[in-house]
Amino acid sequence: MATETDAQRAVAVTEDSAERVHVPERSAPGADPEIVLREVPAAAAATEEVLVLDFGGQYSQLIARRIRECGVFSELLPHETSLARITERAPKALVLSGGPASVYADGAPDLRTELLDLGIPVLGICYGMQLMARELGGKVEQAPAGEFGRTQLSLRDGGGTLLDGLPAEQQCWMSHRDTVFEPPPGFDALASSPESPVAAFESRDRGLYGIQFHPEVVHTPHGTQVLTRFLRDIAGCRERWTPASVIDEQVDAIRSQVGEGRAICGLSGGVDSATAALLVHRAIGERLTCVFVDHGMMRKDEASQVIEAFRERLGVPLVHVDAADRFLDRLAGVDDPETKRKIIGEEFIRVFEEQAAEVGDAGYLVQGTLYSDVIESGGDGREAATIKSHHNVGGLPDEMEMELVEPLRTLFKDEVRAVAAELDLPDRFVWRQPFPGPGLAIRVVGGEVTRERLEILRSADAILQEEVRAAGLYRELWQSFCVLPVVRSVGVQGDERSYSYPIVIRAVTSDDAMTADWARLPYDLLERASNRIINEVPGVNRVTLDITSKPPGTIEWE
Repeated sequence: MATETDAQRAVAVTEDSAERVHVPERSAPGADPEIVLREVPAAAAATEEVLVLDFGGQYSQLIARRIRECGVFSELLPHETSLARITERAPKALVLSGGPASVYADGAPDLRTELLDLGIPVLGICYGMQLMARELGGKVEQAPAGEFGRTQLSLRDGGGTLLDGLPAEQQCWMSHRDTVFEPPPGFDALASSPESPVAAFESRDRGLYGIQFHPEVVHTPHGTQVLTRFLRDIAGCRERWTPASVIDEQVDAIRSQVGEGRAICGLSGGVDSATAALLVHRAIGERLTCVFVDHGMMRKDEASQVIEAFRERLGVPLVHVDAADRFLDRLAGVDDPETKRKIIGEEFIRVFEEQAAEVGDAGYLVQGTLYSDVIESGGDGREAATIKSHHNVGGLPDEMEMELVEPLRTLFKDEVRAVAAELDLPDRFVWRQPFPGPGLAIRVVGGEVTRERLEILRSADAILQEEVRAAGLYRELWQSFCVLPVVRSVGVQGDERSYSYPIVIRAVTSDDAMTADWARLPYDLLERASNRIINEVPGVNRVTLDITSKPPGTIEWE
């Protein structure tokens, strides 16, 4: 799978790598047939997997991503996940993540020692290592000084099985105040750092390993080697998780779920829905009908481009529904962002249900939901606050008449692109920047979505896209777009006073949307875009630049 640049990883190192959320599973009371928004078993996506149990660490999601980059499927689960659920998944190994708590503090997450007796290797990282040490009789206390950032690591006696072959002196990334002063009985100390007498340990006989440092971040230069050693040499993983294997497994899973039924796919033209459509089309052929809903909030000329590409070039059955008036009528007078998303999500479903009735006995709805959508909208089962509802996850109505098919639900964006390329999706779709399902509606911020405001935003955004492409930066950016705050500011245009809207330029770099850094766009590009927007778009007299990373902000403004 694709890897991140150092700059992109640095964001994940310094910021929380996932915005953790939780919404309970819900079923539709009185719906026929009943629809349950449930987790798709990851075992259907891989022949081997490693589960990461999350104790609240800021890098927890990054651990799973690094394991995937090593060619092994991995998924993050809450640390309190039941033993039955874990054993049902039959993982090759477990990883215990870091966390913000002290292992000896009241209310701190505990380690169930039965997890250490499953007969599979277990790797504890930071807090996970400290938990293992405390539960098994080691000594964990607060160190005289914390270790945060780059730290010197010194190996002992060759580094044991886990660290064998690595430099005796090396840099690593630490983030802790507590430390292990004595390993549990039967464990060998493998390394130390200035404030960590035991910075790594192992019990080879029991298959238990612990490291105080973070191998998942780029500032641990040998971190990937440590993870690879654990995955390949200790856990016996074959490292064969590839785009081709994802396709084969998901096609089988789709056939098993849909059977002889019919499905419709909500197609936006982006890489997510396009890849989902191609996977389902490969699985069930002509029993899939794609539905492109033009809700009136697309980018300039986008609707015609989607129709032409999918209907004429890719040969996928496509129904075009012009529903702009319908959506805008529902949004009249609405300025709350969550309400916007839920209205749009519900209206999408109603349109799909109507189209399903016309198709005839289509009992399945295909969506390009990604793992990052699930996490932000509250579908991953971890206890934390909802950041925002994605229209195709948290924005779904309580009552639905179709069962969801979400073949990308366990994948990140870069992994979807790798799958899309394997499916021969044209490059212009594979590398198309993400565009939210609610469209420009959530980029009109702080006021009602009107046709006038949409047209202003659509025109400004088209200019920005032209300039970004002309500068050769389109594929280097995760997203670049304009935002229209519903406020007015004073300006001078044509020797007259103007009182018009500002436009905010937002451009970020990222690898999976879980974290993002603001893009350092060239000044000449910003100058051209600003001049053109003010000169060519009526109703705009000011252009600003958003230089906020995620976190603390999100990529979109709503």
